[in-house]
Amino acid sequence: MNQVYALVDVNNCYVSCERVFNPKLKDKPVVVLSNNDGCVVSRSKETKELGVRMAGPWYQFKDLARQHGIIALSSNYALYGEMSNRFMSILGDFVTPAEQEIYSIDECFLELTQYQNLFNLTEYAQQMRQRVKQWIGLPVCVGIGTTKTQAKLANYWAKSQPDFNGVCNWLDLDPEIKTAWMAQTPAREVWGVGHKHAEALGAMEIKSIADLVKANPMQIKKHFSIVLARTVMELQGISCLTLETQAAIKQQIISSRTFGKRISQLDKLHEVITVFATRAHSKLRADESVCSMVTVYITTNRHREQDRQNTNRSFTVTLKDASDDILLIAHAARAAASKIYQAGYDYQKAGVILSAISLKKTCVQSLSLFEPDPIDAKKHEALMGTLEKVASRFSKKSLGIGVSALQGQSWEMTQAHRSPNYLCDWNDIPVVN
Repeated sequence: MNQVYALVDVNNCYVSCERVFNPKLKDKPVVVLSNNDGCVVSRSKETKELGVRMAGPWYQFKDLARQHGIIALSSNYALYGEMSNRFMSILGDFVTPAEQEIYSIDECFLELTQYQNLFNLTEYAQQMRQRVKQWIGLPVCVGIGTTKTQAKLANYWAKSQPDFNGVCNWLDLDPEIKTAWMAQTPAREVWGVGHKHAEALGAMEIKSIADLVKANPMQIKKHFSIVLARTVMELQGISCLTLETQAAIKQQIISSRTFGKRISQLDKLHEVITVFATRAHSKLRADESVCSMVTVYITTNRHREQDRQNTNRSFTVTLKDASDDILLIAHAARAAASKIYQAGYDYQKAGVILSAISLKKTCVQSLSLFEPDPIDAKKHEALMGTLEKVASRFSKKSLGIGVSALQGQSWEMTQAHRSPNYLCDWNDIPVVN
């Protein structure tokens, strides 16, 4: 029995999430902007047709926006994350946990090998699309193939070819039509083929996907890498990539932001670092992990040539024992910030990096007669558990360490056009009259 994979992908994810709660945005040109409303990170179909490019600085499109009435929204990551959780949960009803890989916030691989003799897979995928649309209002497309790379390519065709009605099944495509489409589709559209790879492949007269399929994997490995060689083999129908249902232990956890307003005072920097340490700690706890190193970096805005520059300053604090204690991690982060802070500079960005990460259940603490009473560790664990329960029930900003729960700080990132947190904040829950 041949392996079969599906890639289910939300169309224009961030824009689509916004449209679920604001139907007035339907059929309108809409963009969602990055942190501090800087760059375009999501575009509606209407906006793409107007020539707004992905990752382009928003200020470059202000005239175009006024001319065509493009609606710009600030990123609402809490909302998008919650919608993603619901999307993945719905897909989980169609397969077992071992057959589902959450690839990104808006993409999910499913293994359908065991279902190909039970269902018409194209119809099964249509059921997925219809249920996601009906239950949470998100439009999705599905690509099906004998490898993950084929599924990814089929998903691209499902989006770009309206005749598929959102589902492209590689297994059912007419061979002549498939060959023609591969000849028409540039090699750069293949998953894992970047801009530089596409240029180098073009110099070898490998310009389309049809050319790439005909390539010798060993020659590709010789000129590029084993990774690209596997991509070619996957396009040829040889499965090299399995589902990754068990998330690997993160090597680092990073929490960083560009400030909405520059910071020059140490006490304000401590506020920022405490908030970032708290956010990174939440991810550490969610992974049931501990860390041994806490790094803080700060930098000025190198684009402001009129300002004094003090870039790429960092300091690392090594903990005596690996820990997930928020009090210890926040204290270490503030201590690191104090080490690298210098008066007289306007800092634009900072970050906290947790590293030397391991699973908590496998961590062995050092023993010492002079260590605090083990009861203290239980108190810290109880404190963190309480903080997490309050955050889960009310909001992440309802309770925190020091100033980490305070809102409206001058350094918070600019979000002038953010929609309400419809699913994540009691104050923003929609009210139906």
